[in-house]
Amino acid sequence: MDLPTAFAEHLFRDRRRSSHTVRAYRGAAERLVVFLRRHWGGPVDRATLAAVSQADLRAFLAARRGDGLGNASAARELSAVRSFLGFVAGGDAVPRLKGPRVKKGVPRPVSPDEAVALAEEVADAAREQWIGARDWAVLLLLYGAGLRIGEAMALTGGVLPLGETMAVTGKRAKTRIVPLLPQVREAIEGYVALCPYPVARDEPLFRGARGGPLSPALIRRAVQGARGRLGLGSRTTPHALRHSFATHLLGRGADLRQLQELLGHASLSSTQIYTAVDAAHLLDVYRNAHPRA
Repeated sequence: MDLPTAFAEHLFRDRRRSSHTVRAYRGAAERLVVFLRRHWGGPVDRATLAAVSQADLRAFLAARRGDGLGNASAARELSAVRSFLGFVAGGDAVPRLKGPRVKKGVPRPVSPDEAVALAEEVADAAREQWIGARDWAVLLLLYGAGLRIGEAMALTGGVLPLGETMAVTGKRAKTRIVPLLPQVREAIEGYVALCPYPVARDEPLFRGARGGPLSPALIRRAVQGARGRLGLGSRTTPHALRHSFATHLLGRGADLRQLQELLGHASLSSTQIYTAVDAAHLLDVYRNAHPRA
């Protein structure tokens, strides 16, 4: 059995990591092995991996950044490969290397790359597999469907079985229909399959560790810890994922009326704030890309 596969089995069987974390960490381990094979010009085995240096890791991260990897995902990649090297070394010291940091400045929407990295980091830090699957599902709902965190917490087992859309009750008891991406449906269904508590139609969908309703404060605290590890700014909150959902849709051509319905805003003026956010993003693109900017 090759080492990345053995590492993946260890994560799933011994550390009870969620399937999405296992896939992500296995992928990072495989990319490291392929890179080192080219970098060193020879075979990569347990003995050679034990000799990986800071310079080797730095070269690997530089190559991954050259592939277009953002800061948050680069930090996740570093965390994954260090975990892999620790597994291979059997507890011996692993080279330490500071992950990339995000520059402080004017707040900007969380990028798709950062949103996924944040959700993965939160899920990976959970102490039990089903809790990691739960947190992954919650954060994908905020980013992938634009829910407020309170709306996600208010969902009950009545939304099951999932279809292509979901009815969500928002402010002032107003109900709206939101589309569910396949990845979001898969995340929720994965959580339900692992949840140790029965999900009745009139009971909360998302449960705390002792079976009661999940508190939004727990999600906020988990996000706070994850953003620190990934080098994301203090404005990277659960609600920022909803803002990013709106901004990215607007940037892809959604009009304000469509966005108003998806977000559950009572007034169009509430939705118009996203035009300014998107303009700021476009200005960044212009400044970085225009030869005379």
